[in-house]
Amino acid sequence: MRNQSVTREPPVVVLPEIDDLVSMEKPREVLKEAENIVRLMFDETSFDFIRSVFDDILTLFAGKYPDFKRCNTRFHDLQHTTDAFLAMARLMHGAVVEGKPLNETDVFLGLIAALLHDTGYIQRQDDHRGTGARYTLIHVQRSVEFMKLYFNSRGFSERDFKICSCFLECTDLDVEVCDICFSNESYRMLGQMLGTADLLGQMAARNYLEKLIFLYYEFEEAGVPGFASELDLLRKTADFYEMAKVRLDNDLNGVRHYVRAHFRERWNIDKDLYEAAIEKNVAYLRFILNEHPEEYRTYLRRALVKEWN
Repeated sequence: MRNQSVTREPPVVVLPEIDDLVSMEKPREVLKEAENIVRLMFDETSFDFIRSVFDDILTLFAGKYPDFKRCNTRFHDLQHTTDAFLAMARLMHGAVVEGKPLNETDVFLGLIAALLHDTGYIQRQDDHRGTGARYTLIHVQRSVEFMKLYFNSRGFSERDFKICSCFLECTDLDVEVCDICFSNESYRMLGQMLGTADLLGQMAARNYLEKLIFLYYEFEEAGVPGFASELDLLRKTADFYEMAKVRLDNDLNGVRHYVRAHFRERWNIDKDLYEAAIEKNVAYLRFILNEHPEEYRTYLRRALVKEWN
């Protein structure tokens, strides 16, 4: 009997997701991975100072930092900060892999700025009006003010403060990075990275779509115009990624592409997992809007998001 040739389909390669690599909902796991990344760049460095700043941020968001309330914004929460923090570490590592001359001080300032970038949402103890969401439109300015207070308490130099305040300005979507005065191009790149990490961290998060409902109410409290309802915000978010890509690739100079070098070097995955996660989120959001606009809250549940994929 003659052997019949069998046509075999190529194996389907299933890429891991960001949460498969690190438990993004566990701050200590995020910190551990950030330390691993830093040691890939500077193998003999001490991570103790970054760890202490990280602990201070956990204390702040938990409402245990002197004179400040706990975080009460559910979109701009602790996980968003740690998402941006790890994205920043990955971007900087990818840049170093690609030959960019970042030194240890540069990297540490970038990480610290990421940890402080949304502290402007935290209210003081004597602030009894609403939630921190009411400061949405001025949260970057308030974050810089908190950073000044914090840097003074930790003995940072005025130079460090000026550098990091410029980094924070890059997270303001109403500010053009080209208008920010950096003392050198390395700092400009780090600022662009923080602006990028802020966007990538939130849009690639596994719970991003669920949290958009919280974002609507943050905007409502702050009086942010242009969003008539939860559903209206969802519809506009579906198009936001296209606008975000323009900012990422132009004003932020395309530094997002450094994450691919990171994933290749750290995990042997030659793919931008942030881009993949964002496109997955946006595709599912469009599915909801097209097929189930009246039941969007039901379909935003994370279990159904995972099931659909």
